[in-house]
Amino acid sequence: MTTSALTPAKGPFAAAKALYGQAAKVAGKLDWLALLGARLLVARVFLLSGLTKWDGLTIREDTFYLFADEYFARYALPAPLINVFAVVASIAEVSLPVLLILGLFTRGAALGLLIMTLTIQIFVYPDAWWTVHAWWTAVLLLIVVSGPGAGSLDRRLKLD
Repeated sequence: MTTSALTPAKGPFAAAKALYGQAAKVAGKLDWLALLGARLLVARVFLLSGLTKWDGLTIREDTFYLFADEYFARYALPAPLINVFAVVASIAEVSLPVLLILGLFTRGAALGLLIMTLTIQIFVYPDAWWTVHAWWTAVLLLIVVSGPGAGSLDRRLKLD
């Protein structure tokens, strides 16, 4: 009679530990997939929002009103400054997610979106932390800290 590695003689804890170790080994080989999923998840949110601010290659007129009347009305900032915010945010909301999707300059793109998220949280929608901003922050921090993963152009081009 032969005994296996998971025999009751070693106890249920040893069997569970061995099974857990095997699962962890498999999961460790899939970190690239988790990071790709994180990149795609957060990129989608910002890209879809960013695309609503554009009409072809032109920033929509109502984008400027959105920034002036909804986002920054309570701060009494000069109109030219608000317009700069609208242009920068509109460009960033499209370009940074594209970089995340490609996995190109990934940490910088994630950091840019993290700064945008915190700016939105502090100045625009301070009550939205637990509804969305905490989640975006967690995913973006994961990307900044862990990098893009093996499924990225950064890795292929040896940038990360």
